[in-house]
Amino acid sequence: MSRFVRPSKYRHVFGQTAKKEHGYDNVKLTSSAWDTNVVSASGRYISVNWNASGGGAFAILPLPSPFAAVHNFPYKLPDVIPLARSHTAPVLDTDWSPHNDSIVASGGEDGKVMIWKVESAAFEDWGQDHWVPEDFDPVARIDASPRKIGQVLFHPTASNVLASASGEHTVKLWDLADTDRPRAVLTGHNDTIQSLAFNPTGTLMATTCRDRKLRLFDPRAGGEAVRVTEAHGGIKGARAVWMGDLDKIATTGFSKMSDRQVSIWETGGLGNIKTMTIDQSAGVVMPFWSDNGILFLAGKGDGNIRYYEYESDSLFALAEHKSGDPQRGICFLPRRALNVSECEIARAYKVSGSSVEPIAFIVPRKADSFQSDIYPAAASSEPSLSASEFFAGKTAALKLVSLENGAVFNGAQSTFTPSAPAPAPTAFSAPPHVTKAVSMPVPAAQIPVMSRSESAPVPPRPASPISESPVILTPPTRDDDEGNTTVLEAEVDRLNGELRAAREKIRNMELQVEGLKANARKAAQALMEG
Repeated sequence: MSRFVRPSKYRHVFGQTAKKEHGYDNVKLTSSAWDTNVVSASGRYISVNWNASGGGAFAILPLPSPFAAVHNFPYKLPDVIPLARSHTAPVLDTDWSPHNDSIVASGGEDGKVMIWKVESAAFEDWGQDHWVPEDFDPVARIDASPRKIGQVLFHPTASNVLASASGEHTVKLWDLADTDRPRAVLTGHNDTIQSLAFNPTGTLMATTCRDRKLRLFDPRAGGEAVRVTEAHGGIKGARAVWMGDLDKIATTGFSKMSDRQVSIWETGGLGNIKTMTIDQSAGVVMPFWSDNGILFLAGKGDGNIRYYEYESDSLFALAEHKSGDPQRGICFLPRRALNVSECEIARAYKVSGSSVEPIAFIVPRKADSFQSDIYPAAASSEPSLSASEFFAGKTAALKLVSLENGAVFNGAQSTFTPSAPAPAPTAFSAPPHVTKAVSMPVPAAQIPVMSRSESAPVPPRPASPISESPVILTPPTRDDDEGNTTVLEAEVDRLNGELRAAREKIRNMELQVEGLKANARKAAQALMEG
């Protein structure tokens, strides 16, 4: 056994369960067996699929905190509460807008998608003697499909853009300002769609399906997938989540022998980087990604939540939050709403039995100041695009917010160049791994991005032990002084940033070529049939 321990800021992260009065009790969960997370959260509210008679419904409740009770609100819910009731069949999924904490979308077995806006006054005097519950009304109704709507998902950068997956085995993208027709329809699935995931800029979408395939779509380049690969061997629930700006996708599913698995895929060709067996339990595993580089895995019917740190194409187990109460569903809070004064790096909302329980994942530190090394910038609530701009083909970086001072700024811009030929994807190799002693985050806007064919003057930088051609990166030795170590780490960050930008450019070019090929095939087929 090695004497050396892998350095990590998150090695001792632990899950802190809230007191009972800090969550909600007397929750009447849906009895539907449809596989979704059951619960969803914005920065102000949570939604829970509800067991209601006379059609479908879900509850909307103020966001509970693991550190304090909800002000002037009962933790034990009344037997009769206001519900969002307009669906005529069970609600299967809900999702909150990333750009407005008061707007939530729902999809149900009735084939309808509905949009709801929550007013804070709706929660005044809950449970008081004179209180009369009043149900929520939708602000928009969409006849999305003649079959059930299994998943709904808001676009991460464009305002008022929503994706819905239906029993017709299609994904439709809607402009909520004009819902007479979908703006894009993604086809090619041969069975039930099991999950949807946008990349951070919303230019790509990954789907998992009961036909055991993982698909990658460019929603604006045509209805056919630009990449398809065999995923997990079992047909039980597979899920996908985009791993932030790493250009990788994490999936969970089952092997042919019913082992639960987690896999990592690169997005250029959907090649498998790593597949790891978790255990032999039967519950679907729900994956959640944090921009701290941590992948959370929560199994339905399990009482535990595992979490892994992703580094150098490997998943390193950090710890496991254990509980005796099995979870029916789970969701995570948007990072911009975390409590940084408590060193909280993630927060889960666990639904089990008749309760909703907040769980804070905390880095154990004693510090009065902001801990910048464990709080990378989070996705902002400001949209980068309008719906019309997105469907017109415009692309914009995700807007980020500093968790220290609330400053909003743009993330890394795409380097996609439509007119340039696509270079071979093998032109780059994986960046060498360098063990860092000091964390030195570099803002994305400061990373110089150049195509391989361009030439630009390189700004002068301090002398360092790194040769210019070829580039050789080596970890600092014991004899290096602190100054040289800092220069070396900055150089590694700069080169790795350029490498990521170049790979992004290659991937976008390849995806455009695949989209053009797909459109050409469809045009040729139409001509032949005509």
